[in-house]
Amino acid sequence: MKRLLGWLAIVLTLALVVTSCAGGGTTSGKGPIVVGSKIDTEGALLSQVIIAMLKANGFQVVDKSQTGTTQVVRKALLSGEIDIYPEYTGNGAFFFSETESDVWKDAQKGYERVKQLDKEKSNVIWLQPAPANNTWAIAVPKSLADKERLKTLDDFAAYVNRGGYVKLAGSEEFVTSAVALPAFQKAYGFTLKSDQLVTLSGGNTALTEKAAAEGSGGVNTAMAYGTDGALASLGLVVLADPRGVQPVYEPAPIVRGEVFAKYPELATILDPVLQSLTLETLQTLNAKIAIEGQPAAEVARSYLTSKGFLK
Repeated sequence: MKRLLGWLAIVLTLALVVTSCAGGGTTSGKGPIVVGSKIDTEGALLSQVIIAMLKANGFQVVDKSQTGTTQVVRKALLSGEIDIYPEYTGNGAFFFSETESDVWKDAQKGYERVKQLDKEKSNVIWLQPAPANNTWAIAVPKSLADKERLKTLDDFAAYVNRGGYVKLAGSEEFVTSAVALPAFQKAYGFTLKSDQLVTLSGGNTALTEKAAAEGSGGVNTAMAYGTDGALASLGLVVLADPRGVQPVYEPAPIVRGEVFAKYPELATILDPVLQSLTLETLQTLNAKIAIEGQPAAEVARSYLTSKGFLK
């Protein structure tokens, strides 16, 4: 019986060795790291970017993307249910009750502030953000932008003030909230009259952008969010906000401090990728998911391969 048990032990050991060599072992490699995200198109895209890069660099990964709303996914991170997810710099104003501060209107200052606060108060590490501001914006058809040389909201204000034709579609909140259109008008010195506005009860930018792209009811200007996937496919361009009227919402991976202390190479792996994701790039990638219906994982892998991050 002892000899039989001995042979069984040898057989089991050999089986474990073979399994490990085949890549199925759970004791080799790094991790596991649990990746989460918010339940939106960009959250799905960025979480799959993170997952693909971690796997390519030898990490075991648990995919818990599409975790929930901002409150849900942040709670999951702080409780240790997930280890990393993409968040927006401007949300630091709400996480730490600093909504009155102008620091959030400056991309670099806002990033440095949330990075400092989250490390001190929550032991959460912010990696480098993408240079893409997903905040309230005004978009116009590229044809109009090219014809009238509209690149910024300063250009747009000059166009309005010289009598250029404008009819803007936006939500009631965008049109009436002091921090939205009224803030743009005050900062840039233009005023849209009631007959230049089409006010919608909901806040769906897909409707406002489609109206501007198609010219529905004479609309040629839309309330938008900076990295909306429909913008590129509809031929719309976002007007830059050089005066920093809106808080800057740049996406960045955030990691539990305990995990980052164990794997500081996460910054080396992910920082270059996020820094490659410009506003136009994210618009295009989001459109592949939201408009064309491509799976987020495929879109992420295709992009990473095209840029040489993956082989």
